[in-house]
Amino acid sequence: MGVAIRRAGEDDREAVTRLLDEAFQDDPVSGWVFPGAEYRRRTHPLLMEAFLDATLAEGYVDVTEDGSACALWLSVPAEAADAAHEEGEDEDVPAQVREAVDPDNERVELIGRLTAEIHPEGRAHEYLWMIAVAPGRQGEGLGTALVQHVLDRCDGEGLPAYLEASNERSRALYERLGFAFMGSTLDLPEGPSMWPMWREPRSESLRGEVGS
Repeated sequence: MGVAIRRAGEDDREAVTRLLDEAFQDDPVSGWVFPGAEYRRRTHPLLMEAFLDATLAEGYVDVTEDGSACALWLSVPAEAADAAHEEGEDEDVPAQVREAVDPDNERVELIGRLTAEIHPEGRAHEYLWMIAVAPGRQGEGLGTALVQHVLDRCDGEGLPAYLEASNERSRALYERLGFAFMGSTLDLPEGPSMWPMWREPRSESLRGEVGS
């Protein structure tokens, strides 16, 4: 698609945090976590920064060369659940994020717990945690290029991929990229729904059919 993509690093931290904040300010899930526009403008960037720092530490961030779009990915091993249990349950990441971001807001913690509960186990996969496109650049295919960049590698390595779509528009995009709804929504308490989606790796012949 002619979109230049590179791996982001610490030097990109401020710009990517700002991009995530701008892209998700009006997202239904962000609105549920931080109800009220003024409250969300003040606090939402702190959560985006926490998510980005976690991804830079444990996963990887792809960004378009012009900085207009980014994707946060985690490589989840097949034994992830067992490994986490063996390390002990005292490292309560959702609670730590809440404490760092907004201690009085239980939804900051709850979103982490609810998404962790529905995360598929047993197979290694790539997890698309978040993808953001600058509001003025949406509809140009940048998000598709970022996701396909990793899906091509998944197909080559025989890896599935997983994500939770936070709105109907993004769900439709992911379906075009080969993701399938897993059958049960995550319905946030008194809030919007999220769609867990899974993508099996495609064979080379199928990739050729899709691209033709």
